[in-house]
Amino acid sequence: MKETHRNPWSWIPTLYFAEGLPYVAVMTISVILYKKLGISNTDIALYTSWLYLPWVIKPFWSPFVDLLKTKRWWIVAMQILIGAGLGGVALTIPAPDAFRLSLCFFWLVAFSSATHDIAADGFYMLALRERDQALYVGIRSTFYRIATIVGQGLLVILAGTIEAHSGLPPVRFNVAAGPQLETRMASASGLLPAAPAGAEPSFQVLPQSLTFCSAPVPADSARALKLRAEESNRRNGFTSGEATAGQSAAAAGGGLSAFERFLRDTFGEAPRKRLLPPEDNLVPAVGIAAVRLSAPPGEGEEIVLTTALDRGDRSISLIAGERLVFDRSNWDRPAYLVFQADPKLRQPTEAGFRGLSGNIPLAWSITFFLLAGFFIAIALYHRAILPAPAADSHRPAANARSILRDFGATFAEFFRKPQALTAILFMLLYRLPEAQLVKLINPFLLDPVEKGGLGLTTGEVGFVYGTVGILGLTLGGIVGGLAAARGGLRRWLWPMAWSISLTCATFVYLAYAQPGSLWVINLCVFIEQFGYGFGFTAYMLYLMYFAEGERQTAHYAICTAFMALGMMLPGMMAGWLQELIGYRHFFIWVMICCAATIAVCAFIRIRPDYGKEEQP
Repeated sequence: MKETHRNPWSWIPTLYFAEGLPYVAVMTISVILYKKLGISNTDIALYTSWLYLPWVIKPFWSPFVDLLKTKRWWIVAMQILIGAGLGGVALTIPAPDAFRLSLCFFWLVAFSSATHDIAADGFYMLALRERDQALYVGIRSTFYRIATIVGQGLLVILAGTIEAHSGLPPVRFNVAAGPQLETRMASASGLLPAAPAGAEPSFQVLPQSLTFCSAPVPADSARALKLRAEESNRRNGFTSGEATAGQSAAAAGGGLSAFERFLRDTFGEAPRKRLLPPEDNLVPAVGIAAVRLSAPPGEGEEIVLTTALDRGDRSISLIAGERLVFDRSNWDRPAYLVFQADPKLRQPTEAGFRGLSGNIPLAWSITFFLLAGFFIAIALYHRAILPAPAADSHRPAANARSILRDFGATFAEFFRKPQALTAILFMLLYRLPEAQLVKLINPFLLDPVEKGGLGLTTGEVGFVYGTVGILGLTLGGIVGGLAAARGGLRRWLWPMAWSISLTCATFVYLAYAQPGSLWVINLCVFIEQFGYGFGFTAYMLYLMYFAEGERQTAHYAICTAFMALGMMLPGMMAGWLQELIGYRHFFIWVMICCAATIAVCAFIRIRPDYGKEEQP
């Protein structure tokens, strides 16, 4: 190909925007998608953490990207593959086995994205002179961050908006409880008759206003009502019969290993308002409401009703029936929701619960189709606009054997560096708290208050974590970079380590307080992400410091592989642990893990002047 030159502004912003977007889709958007599809936290954390693997093993195939074709070719080819993978995700979301099928396509996107990273970073160095590389490094970082905001923020808000404006009208459950009130609960016989054939389905609720007496009753009686409602929901297909580590199996003690039972019984959070009998074996009574469809949904269509507290006193909680699935096999049968009041309740109180039935598969399919279309378009754009530097066309006189020999020498030299073992421990453990926290932030924000979460909508999560959180992360990184330039890495290592550690306490506060104010939630997420961005500066600077030497580029790639491994391994078990011990105790565990962050900082050695800006 004839050498061509282009204005860097015509391709650097789009190239690094396209580099950041698939990573966000694989690591963050997938978590929110699976949470909305009703996948357990255990499975979400385990399987989405495996998606880090391509970035862990990226150094092993990066030499062959240099050997085969040009980096320009790899960029365009990988963008087409990413678009195809995202299109596959969009097509499989409505499928019966959406979780497994979409994971296969996420794997394709992950491997293509990791390969795209190799080619894009290499192309950047080949297409620009050294002076221009330094000039545009801030531009590439900025557009990578913009991609993060668009992915975690705008795209999630888009999916949430489609959810909110699709499906059936919201369902309202008005619940009143108090020790002097008369109990009026649901009866299946009181539901209205089915609508005429061909009518659009809508939800019927009985009673429209549920009241029940919260005066204590024998625990066995209250538990029997709850279990009867749950069994009816399972038998009729409204809820899944599968048990996760932190749900029905944990509650019953069945299906758990001895170690899991030990963790749950020793460190688990006592289920709040979950019919645990106090010493006198009395608990507050429960109230039961019923809901069903007035007409059958379309063939193969599922209508998912998710209910959470909307307004009023949090002394009343929903303890069963948070997520109900209606289809043509069960539409004409009642599904039950079970409410219970706080045992300390002395006066009558009220709460309003809202059930939403937005078309979740449709919302996320549209979102991923848009992503797929963008990547096909950007691949065509880059095929036409990317320059063709002579250096990218030149193929070195090397073969696979010589590359493998050089690759082995690179690894051997990396592990012979001074403090190699200490450096690897630092790379693996410095982000141990955040590696676990990041997998549960979105599930925590989405889970209803009754399950220990904050009960936010999809759109609210897109704004809170995907927009405000990313702004905090970006500002923290900027402040961290300025601080390190003035004082050097050695001076700022400890403040940054404490910053990335102590700010995790905001999620301990959120888990215990469960504030209803979006301002408070936004502030806490901003503080945690700002502290993470500030503290992460030390981590990245140390990776560059340790990679110094003759093979700096290759050694830095190995460092980033350990960085990905440090996120992958802790993240895999985070959901399993959270479901065993609850959100409150999980976030306390995250704070305990901060000791590892502080400990590894005590053993690394850094030149006093490293990272410090040279004085004129």
